[in-house]
Amino acid sequence: MRLAALRMALLGSAAMAAAILPQIANAQNVNATNITLLERLVIGAGTDKIAINTPQAVTVVTQDEIDNTQATTTGEIFASVPGVTMVGSNRVLGEAFNIRGIGTTENSSDGSRIIVNVDGMPKFYEQYRMGSFFSDPELYKQVEVLRGSASSTLYGAGAIGGVINFTTKDPSDFIQPGKTGAVKLKQSVTSNGTGTLSSGIIAHRVNESFEVLAAGNWRRSNNVTYANGNVSEGSAFNSLSGLVKGVVHFGDNDEQTVKASYQQLTSGADQMAYAQTGMVPGTPFGFADRYVTDKTAILEWSNPDSDNPWVDFNLSLSYSDTLNEQRNHRDVVDGPLTIGTPGDPRFGTFADTDYRYRTLQLKADNTVEWSSGDVENYFTFGLQASSQDRSVFFPAAPNVAFTTHPNGNEKKLGLFAQDELIWNDQLTITGGMRVDGHWVTSETPGIADKDGYALSPKLAALYEFNDHINVFGSVAHTERLPTIDELYSSSAASAPNPGNPAGSAGKSPSLDLRKEKANSIEAGFALSGYDLVTSGDTAAIKTTVFYNHISDMIASNANVAFGAPQPSYYGNINQAELYGLEIEAAYNSDYLFANLAYTFTIGNDLSTNTPLTTVPQNKVVATLGGRHPEWNLEAGVQVTLADVGRYIYPENGARGPQADGTAEAWQEVNLFASLKPETGPFTGTEVRFGVDNLFNADYRENLSTNRSGGRTFKLSLAKQFDY
Repeated sequence: MRLAALRMALLGSAAMAAAILPQIANAQNVNATNITLLERLVIGAGTDKIAINTPQAVTVVTQDEIDNTQATTTGEIFASVPGVTMVGSNRVLGEAFNIRGIGTTENSSDGSRIIVNVDGMPKFYEQYRMGSFFSDPELYKQVEVLRGSASSTLYGAGAIGGVINFTTKDPSDFIQPGKTGAVKLKQSVTSNGTGTLSSGIIAHRVNESFEVLAAGNWRRSNNVTYANGNVSEGSAFNSLSGLVKGVVHFGDNDEQTVKASYQQLTSGADQMAYAQTGMVPGTPFGFADRYVTDKTAILEWSNPDSDNPWVDFNLSLSYSDTLNEQRNHRDVVDGPLTIGTPGDPRFGTFADTDYRYRTLQLKADNTVEWSSGDVENYFTFGLQASSQDRSVFFPAAPNVAFTTHPNGNEKKLGLFAQDELIWNDQLTITGGMRVDGHWVTSETPGIADKDGYALSPKLAALYEFNDHINVFGSVAHTERLPTIDELYSSSAASAPNPGNPAGSAGKSPSLDLRKEKANSIEAGFALSGYDLVTSGDTAAIKTTVFYNHISDMIASNANVAFGAPQPSYYGNINQAELYGLEIEAAYNSDYLFANLAYTFTIGNDLSTNTPLTTVPQNKVVATLGGRHPEWNLEAGVQVTLADVGRYIYPENGARGPQADGTAEAWQEVNLFASLKPETGPFTGTEVRFGVDNLFNADYRENLSTNRSGGRTFKLSLAKQFDY
């Protein structure tokens, strides 16, 4: 299967390259009327540029793709993004990100190896058997994925896997030229779990300088069913989410902008699966009433000042608050309550508990531009300061500490600079450096405070032979500082008992942890061509190879028998490597479109000479569709082929989480269609239809504990009223 997927990816890329290359010599130096995914604008990699001309692997997911997916969870947005895998489960509170083999829900530190931002505000959450990001896809208009550790310079030390930037909707996305405002209503239904979404948006232009937007979403679902017919017990949920945003333009030419936004998600249900990351029937986690409230507030000012090359300034103050309230643990659905008390070995994990993360951040950056002859230069510098409080609280025992989820505070300060030099519109050289410091305080008496610093330098280059061929490469180093959990987690010793005949010596805080260090290399090439088959069409290919060497990786130490010397909770292991290949290809014309994404990743633990357990299956995702421009009608098919992978999470849980069956090679077919009339009485109407897992394929993806969801029909109806 691995060879078949690779053959399909390479044949598809070769066919597109064969179509592009003969046209390059004759192509005019102009773009076509159709834009491929590789020609979308990237705003998060320094100065704005299109993806194909960025010396880094980057993918931009647009509003139309988010809408076509009709996603129930944010994880579904990334199905066709190379190098990105959602790990965990299909549950709304059980997803986490994996980029290029970095990331798993079973390792608390992975939340800091991949940086996730919402409008520039980092979102971070780690808790046993929970996902790491809680939001609703309906709030966003665009998502950027920057793969690789070169992103650490701008976004923070430790982005070993990369960065994911979510961008929320703006009032201007809905207000049409010459209009004052708009109201958009949407209703969606899904067959699996009988899920529904009711959504409403109002955008209003108060005057020429002030716009506001208010959006609300109500999403719910019953328990979903797997392709094998089994019901995913405890997967039902109910969520409310909303966004309020005001935008003010002022100054010369109204260039300066102040945005104030607030968004909130409340999601949960009674008797949800305790193990949101995946629960196999028969595992001893049970069910709990669980409600998560996630809040994000942002105030930002931007001043591009196009008449002053010394000023392109951005300043933001943001706040994030994520609260998980879990109550009333049960071993089985509708069973008796399991009430933990201090001294009960299950008290810490299953008792009524409030987990909370609160983060306050200030970020400022400025870009200075200067030009001389054939040389352009953009120098960006800034700072990022934050304070994060991590807490856990037992309502029944307010003074009891939860040692495996310790309370603490982490303050960070990052200083960064990046210079981008462009010579003769052909050679771009980007160099950058970032220094991050952190100061960590434990709330446990007698535990020492910790501090440290991390460096993140990089150097990247891209050379354009002409408007159709470029080559690029980069080298980057990043260092990841230990988290509160890694430094201060501990557990008490327990004597031998029938459930654990050897007992446990317990674990002590890991105050001597060294920071992780990663060195990465990327290289690749890109081809693009226009007017290939028909007038105005375009095609593009971007191929990236990468190698990432990680030393002093932080991992949980194994338990040892009662009476043995007590180990620390976490420790540094020697070295690991990850390397692979990513291919993105796209074709777009007035009547046809096609996309291809291929991911091939290998990971090794160099200390044990065994495959890394966090590497997902290699996959190719191919999309083929057609459109009728006059009716604004699109329809297509998406096919995913995955090989078996080098490491399989076992069914018996000997290594990694217990899983529901063996992971094998799998195939899935999805259908999608949309109709958006632009003239006549149905102007402003959107109809979208989709089928996920058309042939009801039963499989388990390698980094998931649960099996695939069953065939699911999706239908969305939306109508925008302009005034």
